[in-house]
Amino acid sequence: MNIIEVESSKTKKEFHHLPFVIYQNDKNWIPHLKQDVEAVFNPAKNKFFRYGEASRWILKDEQGELIGRIAAFIDQRRAKKEKQPTGGIGFFECMDDQISANLLFDTCRDWLRNRKMEAMDGPINFGDRDRYWGLLVDGYEKPPIYLNSYNPPHYRGLFENYGFRTYFEQYLYIRDLQEPAQLKFRKHAEQVSQDPAYCFRHILKKTWERYADDFCTIYNKAWASHSDYKKMSKEQARSAVRKLKPVLDEKLMWFGYYNDEPIAFFIMLPEMNQIFRHIHGNLNLWGKLKFLYYKKKKICTNAFGIAFGIIPEHQGKGVEGSLIMQAEKLFQHSKQGSKYQNIILTWIGDFNPKMMKVAKNLGTKTYQTLITYRKLFDENVLFERCPIVL
Repeated sequence: MNIIEVESSKTKKEFHHLPFVIYQNDKNWIPHLKQDVEAVFNPAKNKFFRYGEASRWILKDEQGELIGRIAAFIDQRRAKKEKQPTGGIGFFECMDDQISANLLFDTCRDWLRNRKMEAMDGPINFGDRDRYWGLLVDGYEKPPIYLNSYNPPHYRGLFENYGFRTYFEQYLYIRDLQEPAQLKFRKHAEQVSQDPAYCFRHILKKTWERYADDFCTIYNKAWASHSDYKKMSKEQARSAVRKLKPVLDEKLMWFGYYNDEPIAFFIMLPEMNQIFRHIHGNLNLWGKLKFLYYKKKKICTNAFGIAFGIIPEHQGKGVEGSLIMQAEKLFQHSKQGSKYQNIILTWIGDFNPKMMKVAKNLGTKTYQTLITYRKLFDENVLFERCPIVL
């Protein structure tokens, strides 16, 4: 077998082609957009290169046929916060062959060791957790959600046989918009709604900058206690919203206020994979034309949550339910919102039992389950799972 670092246009093309070989008979698979994946490895587009580095490889058999791919990366900020400096691996694809998988894993391990790492997490992203994170272990029969992981069942064995252990599980939940939430949950939400100091509303595109600033305020208060928190600037928040403008539906982005001060947000988008399944992984000129065509047809019947946050002072008071139920009321009683049939919550880790409880109280069902694994290079070191968020 021959492992080759991805450096040329030819090897980049092969890196993107391999999934089409792996999933050629999988009707549920929807390829990630080539442009999205390539941006991860572009220092001009990925801010994580300011604090780290990345490399990727393809694997060929003796006949020169593609049989695997993988990437390794280091975010020095995250690495130094762990008991053992920890790098990451991701974008793993491989035939059902342990020897091939081991060669890919060994290549990443050696690359990370040479950079003083003592462990590796995977499969993860060289970037934020909202995309390409975790290994699918349940829900293979369901189509993947945009930017979320999807893989064949045999990948689990390839990881675990190599020695990867579960660092945390993460769940995607789905909720039918016509199904009522649990009575207890509704009562708490109604109590909050009756307090005139609370106000909940969706954004308006014409004043999007104000909501971007409110998002920044809430985010910095809600995430300050998290281990991987890094303060967000208003310009970063505005840039994020600006990028979402071509696809956002203003009635899917909700904010909560207390005495006109921003305290909570629930950010959803149309489930774009319902469109991207027709694009075949390439948003080139032809892909963009097809995207506009299917977007105009309004075929997105699902919405998926990408961000949910409440400042600490208002957590546990029913604000969570009020925010979500305000959005649902609009969908249930408005012609404008009636095109959405389900809300999918992505993703909630088992280290966050509070959010798991919120999801279950809403009457959701588990859509898919994923695992983020960790491999310690020194097997004599005590393995610990991800700490619970209190």
